[in-house]
Amino acid sequence: MNDPAARVRIFDTSLRDGEQSPGCSMTAAQKLRFAHALAELGVDALEAGFPASSDADRDAVRAIAREVRGSTVATLARCHEGDIDACAAALEGAAHPRIHVFISTSPLHREHKLGLSREQVVERAVMGVSRARRLVDDVEFSAEDALRTEPEFLAEICSAAIAAGATTLNIPDTVGYTTPSEIRALFEYLRANVRDADRAVFSAHCHNDLGLAVANSLAAIEGGARQVECTINGIGERAGNCALEELVMALRVRSHYYGAHTRIDSRRLVPTSRLLSRITGMAVQRNKAVVGQNAFAHESGIHQHGMLKHRGTYEIMRPEDVGWSQSQMVMGRHSGRAALADRLQALGFQLEEAALNRTFAAFKTLAEKKREVFDADLEALVLGSDAVAHRGWRLSRLHVSTGAGGEADTMPTASVQLHGADGETVSEAAVGDGPVHALFAALARATGIELDVDSYQVSSVTTGDDAQGQAQVIARVDGVEVTGSGTSTDILEASAHAWLDIANRQSRARAPAVHRHAAIA
Repeated sequence: MNDPAARVRIFDTSLRDGEQSPGCSMTAAQKLRFAHALAELGVDALEAGFPASSDADRDAVRAIAREVRGSTVATLARCHEGDIDACAAALEGAAHPRIHVFISTSPLHREHKLGLSREQVVERAVMGVSRARRLVDDVEFSAEDALRTEPEFLAEICSAAIAAGATTLNIPDTVGYTTPSEIRALFEYLRANVRDADRAVFSAHCHNDLGLAVANSLAAIEGGARQVECTINGIGERAGNCALEELVMALRVRSHYYGAHTRIDSRRLVPTSRLLSRITGMAVQRNKAVVGQNAFAHESGIHQHGMLKHRGTYEIMRPEDVGWSQSQMVMGRHSGRAALADRLQALGFQLEEAALNRTFAAFKTLAEKKREVFDADLEALVLGSDAVAHRGWRLSRLHVSTGAGGEADTMPTASVQLHGADGETVSEAAVGDGPVHALFAALARATGIELDVDSYQVSSVTTGDDAQGQAQVIARVDGVEVTGSGTSTDILEASAHAWLDIANRQSRARAPAVHRHAAIA
């Protein structure tokens, strides 16, 4: 699809609208790192910040403007001379700078926020766009709270903005109030009633207060929008913004319906999502579309059986196309016999019919007690727990100390003692940035195995004072994502078991496969 008119520009505002939401604040160095990731993802424009708001934002924008190439670097400003001048100064060195000016236009905002008449709002908008255009060639104008603004006044102020030099007109649903049919009709109205509408790109910026941000953004595209402002993981004020990954994949999967495309490298969606989660500490919900852990995971026996026959039965996207390594067959109490047989075969076990039936019965019993049955559990069902224990490293002793203050004697330290498959005992210790980091470093020294840990989570699987905690470690091994899990009443011990789960599986994967045709005991 090469039609320029069908191209939808992606304007990412994770570093501005997303970063200013509670819990998502980033340092200048983190913003620069993420800006590079956005450019590699292929966003057309990235909104680096609001320079007039703080010295930290100004410094971050300056660094991004100097270093990041491949995407337009935009900055936000009110229609105030000081804001606009601060943007221009921060953007010095940018290959493709854009100043994004905004002013509120709805009756509610005009009366209670600005205290200005319609005429005064238009006058300020024209001043802001004109001043910005004298400083840079690319100027975007936003009518804040546009979806609650009178349509005829919105057309008037957009016409004035184009005449003053705006190259992009952004129509934001600032409070997530609109519906798909309303926003589509508004964009059609504006494109028909704004003077010289063909001289500007119309843009949508939808918030998610009613859970409609992606749907409204897609409807805006149907109405003629050719830029969408969105964020990775949908982060942003209150309930967030249109999620970039969902919008991009909706346009790709339903390309024949929308007749539109982007230049996003979709294979980088999951890595970019993971990077943002690590930087902000804000985890993505498991059932989040496209980038959530369950997006390509199947536990139901009916679904698993269908997936084993043909992936298209239950998946409309390929996991590899968005950055996942493969679909996951999660083994749990809803899983069926076909999925168990397939997973055992992948682990190197060829069971006869009678043995498979007994293993399946034992699996169902175990699955009633555990939320998820892992590969190590399946191996124990087939070989027996003692046999599995002797096929890898076992934790025999663990000690972790931590502290605060930055002194040498308060640095987090971990020591471990492991028993190997051949009976050897290894003890090692390490320091780290935190107790878990130190623990993983000690395990790496003891085993000689280095894991590139991508994600680490701890959750409770039982309740009460003696609740069992489950640790989950996701690491990349030879470019493939591998998940390990461990449980214990001590979350650090559970974390060690999860790390060793991956390390032992990698060791066994390199060893000759085990083939068992005999029935289990």
